[in-house]
Amino acid sequence: MKIVVMGAGVIGITTAYYLAKQGAEVVVIDRQMGPGQETSYANAGQLSYGMTSPWAAPGIPVKAVKWMFMKRRPLFIWPLISPVMWKWCAQMLRNCNEESYRVNKGRMVRVSSYSRDVMPDLIAETGIEYDGRQQGTLQLFRTAKQLKASKADQDILAEYGSPYEVLDRDGCIAVEPALAEVRSKFVGGLRLTADRTGDCRMFTIALTEKCIGMGVEFQCGQSIRSIAVENGKIAGVDTEIAGRISGDAYVCAMGSYATGVLNPIGIKLPVYPVKGYSVTLPVTNDACAPQSTIMDETHKVAITRLGDRIRVAGQAEIAGYSNRLGPHATNTVKHVIGDLFPKGGDISRAEGWTGLRPMTPDGTPVLGPTRYENLFLNTGHGTLGWTMACGSGRAVADTVLGRTPEISLEGLTAARYQK
Repeated sequence: MKIVVMGAGVIGITTAYYLAKQGAEVVVIDRQMGPGQETSYANAGQLSYGMTSPWAAPGIPVKAVKWMFMKRRPLFIWPLISPVMWKWCAQMLRNCNEESYRVNKGRMVRVSSYSRDVMPDLIAETGIEYDGRQQGTLQLFRTAKQLKASKADQDILAEYGSPYEVLDRDGCIAVEPALAEVRSKFVGGLRLTADRTGDCRMFTIALTEKCIGMGVEFQCGQSIRSIAVENGKIAGVDTEIAGRISGDAYVCAMGSYATGVLNPIGIKLPVYPVKGYSVTLPVTNDACAPQSTIMDETHKVAITRLGDRIRVAGQAEIAGYSNRLGPHATNTVKHVIGDLFPKGGDISRAEGWTGLRPMTPDGTPVLGPTRYENLFLNTGHGTLGWTMACGSGRAVADTVLGRTPEISLEGLTAARYQK
């Protein structure tokens, strides 16, 4: 059986790996010249199993208004004349209630927990290196109000069996000793002990090499013009250079760009590109640098240790398909690393990056079958593509090959958006 996978980010590559592992002939198409060149390139590096939750939550509309007036605000909304953007925002607001939040979170946790369970097997099978660590995530609270508000998160973590620790200031310093330098700037934290970290791009490139060794064919530098439909089935993927590439089945793992090829064939997904920023800088003093991931609750910025580097990522900018990296775009993430770990890394050597997260208004990815019997989806993971990659890749691969996935896809397919 020949499968065509559209997209060579971490989602597409994990899907290709699990397909090839089960004996399928696989072709991967991507417009970039190599794997992991877009959203997978320089994300936060978090494998956020404990922090899996939708952005659409009770209280978010009020918080969003407050964020817009912060000097170093985590949210930007550009007033574009875009019906698609405003419709997506309205859909997200409709999910900002307790009932929707619990349904959506349950669906997301189903995928992330499965991913957490299967990823160690993939690492053991392949032996790939990706600067991985297993030291958890520390959600850092600068105010007593934030610490008190975390009780709601603790209740949800307990409900879903996600291990955590509530830490005072000294407890935070015990797990992240470098914070002793700035102990007056925070009051406590919530540590998610099952979370891991790692370089998503390094993982994607290494897994690509394993896929090549398994016989997977890569068609890089091939922009997809359209998906061809004949007699009610997908007949091929039309590219600008190679022409039509055909197979028995197809997986669309194109992130934010999935809608461009799916809309013309009648699959309407509310996947919108939410822009994020990061900087990567070298560690200059190990004793003064982070050891795992710290999430600054005030600025919604993650600081992650990746080997001899520090990755600092955050912000949400709703501005369409803009990849522009302005001269001041990374000021917020640079401020946070300088504020919490002033001696840990060399900010003057920070490399800036921006990428587009494929967000759904309910936060849940879109996996599995479509109205076409030989077209499958693996997109819409938002900020959690790295976290969910192995789980969603394996579940979708099983579905494509006619096997029953080990997790239910109920509520995860495109069917939830049908009227």
